[in-house]
Amino acid sequence: MRRKIRQDFDDAFKKVDVIMGPTSPVSPFKIGEKIDDPLKMYLCDVFTVTANLAGIPGISIPCGATSNHLPIGLQILGKPFDESTILRVARVFEKEV
Repeated sequence: MRRKIRQDFDDAFKKVDVIMGPTSPVSPFKIGEKIDDPLKMYLCDVFTVTANLAGIPGISIPCGATSNHLPIGLQILGKPFDESTILRVARVFEKEV
């Protein structure tokens, strides 16, 4: 499965320099709020797990806020061993937005 995930990313990186998306599928919640539901806790990390499985670099940066003023994260994924590109993209995004 890891090889398939890695191959999908390798194919995508033939067309783009980075892949950007949300860090989490849900809005932030209070500490301890979902501790009684392990599935919900796991699903909060579902978008970030793929970088680890594929062995590619990623960074999560703040990109906005909810109506309750809690931060929303943007994840930037890059080609293997190309951390410099995702760091440059993150820096530009943070400066411009």
